[in-house]
Amino acid sequence: MRKRLIDVLLVLLAVPIAYALRLETGVLEYVPDLLMTTFAMLPFALAILTYHPVSTQTWHKVGIRDMVALLRVSLFLGAALLLVKILTGDTVAVPKSVLLLYPTVVMLLISIPRLMSRYLFEERGRKLAGEAGGRQRILIVGAGEAGAAIAREIFRHPEMNIRPIGFVDDDSAKKGVTIMGLRVLGRILELETLIRRHEIDEVLIAMPSASGDVIRDVVTAADEAKVKHRILPALYTLLNGEVSINRLRKVDVEDLLRRDPIRLDFEPISGYLADQVVLVTGAGGSIGSEIVRQIAAFHPKEVVLLGRGENSIFEAVSGLEARYPHLKVVTRIGDVRDRESLEHLFKTHRPTVVFHAAAHKHVHLMERNPAQAVLNNVMGTRNLVELAFGYDVHRFVNVSTDKAVNPTSVMGASKRVAEYIVERAASQAKMGQSFVSVRFGNVLGSRGSVVPIFKRQIAEGLPITVTHPDMTRYFMTIPEASQLVLQAGGMAENGAVYVLDMGTPVKIVDLAKDLIRLSGLEVGKDIDIVYKGIQPGEKLYEELLTAEEGTTATRHSKIYMARKQGLPDEAFERSIDELVDAARSMDGVRIRSTLKRLIPTYQVEQSATDRKAADS
Repeated sequence: MRKRLIDVLLVLLAVPIAYALRLETGVLEYVPDLLMTTFAMLPFALAILTYHPVSTQTWHKVGIRDMVALLRVSLFLGAALLLVKILTGDTVAVPKSVLLLYPTVVMLLISIPRLMSRYLFEERGRKLAGEAGGRQRILIVGAGEAGAAIAREIFRHPEMNIRPIGFVDDDSAKKGVTIMGLRVLGRILELETLIRRHEIDEVLIAMPSASGDVIRDVVTAADEAKVKHRILPALYTLLNGEVSINRLRKVDVEDLLRRDPIRLDFEPISGYLADQVVLVTGAGGSIGSEIVRQIAAFHPKEVVLLGRGENSIFEAVSGLEARYPHLKVVTRIGDVRDRESLEHLFKTHRPTVVFHAAAHKHVHLMERNPAQAVLNNVMGTRNLVELAFGYDVHRFVNVSTDKAVNPTSVMGASKRVAEYIVERAASQAKMGQSFVSVRFGNVLGSRGSVVPIFKRQIAEGLPITVTHPDMTRYFMTIPEASQLVLQAGGMAENGAVYVLDMGTPVKIVDLAKDLIRLSGLEVGKDIDIVYKGIQPGEKLYEELLTAEEGTTATRHSKIYMARKQGLPDEAFERSIDELVDAARSMDGVRIRSTLKRLIPTYQVEQSATDRKAADS
């Protein structure tokens, strides 16, 4: 109430000031008109300041958006003064130049107390930070918008017990520049020296768009100087653009593998998701649950989460309800192998977009359980595709894997057959229907991936087990992979197999060494690395394309399209029936021979012992 009263008084005070600026020494002649105009503006001021509650702003935290709101109020008040002039006609003299001056004066008057309040608050925080010798001395790496936002928040919250000393940035134009009262002290190359010189306790990395190589350099320098380090997550995880000190976390291995930030083209994504009923299979898994979170931001009519594990579906939906309270979320516990349950789901909810992320994915487990790989990855995909085709689904996106390329495992071969099933449906699709597959490699931090396993081994003080010193894999982060899946779905060239840009393959042993180092330990001293040998069905390296495929560029720099090679012969459907029949009979030998017939590049190279174990 007190703030609103101050705003009203300032808005009314702006009237005589505008007159005085226009009339200078002759203002006394206009005192009656000035007073009448001021009183006439009172109800307008009360109404506008009530409708636009700028008086509820926290003055010492005023920002750009608050200033825009003040500008809007000033313009409305200027329009109100024009209305007063029109209504009073010649009765009250309101010079035209006063009409122009008034909103400017209003903007200045109501801005000054807010800006002064913010300045005094931040100056107090800066003074407290400077005086408190026991506070943590921190260095901010990155003098851009994110770094400035972090510094500003520190000054606003002296109770955090942090004292910022300065910035480090590789932009030569910024060296010596002062930002938020803090100097840019030097470049990242000088970081270790600067840490020691200024007795820094912790390094805050505020570069959400920096590459993994840059992050690695910062971490190495901080480790050499024996100080802690925290990082602001990558841009693609800051979907709402929020940059704050609360988002800082420990540097993780995904930061060291960070690539150029993904720049999504939101229009085509929104075009096929907004106001649609979207079904996500495998919605409780790492990729499926992240796809659900990404979809929620595009205002679908309804999201149906389908998964076999009730606990994982519960976890996937619990965060959604808090973040998107108006989103209609439907949870269904079920199996893509259960045709009758799937058909009931399609009849009940009529999904128009389907993301198929349900799959068995562990290579060596599927070598020992080939029937389950076929029933889930092949039969389950066929069930979904046939129902999507029959119930007029507009967009079907199948999540595939690099292990489908020249497969050496039952899992990879089953996913390649799933791609064929989707492509087959595309060749028969009705007008307005699109069936595509999206192929990518390993996902950092996903359930069952090497990173959580390595972290658990480190936490328990056990040696890290790596299959082979030369084994390499492509890696993406969960948000990165999920966003590109959505983007590829927006391209929707019917029958396409989209290949995501996975960057440079990484040696698994290097990943293990990074994790040990980020845990503050040393390889060979605190944690050993042992090699257990390549597991059945595994490759030393993965491929994203067959030699014959090649790629065609798309309009998105991170997504390519594999050139179509044509489907298997006309006996394809009969071969799928044989494959499913072999799986139901638990006949591993027949499963492999049928997969080989469907996919000539499938390499069955198991020993007799492995095959016996797999088929038993």
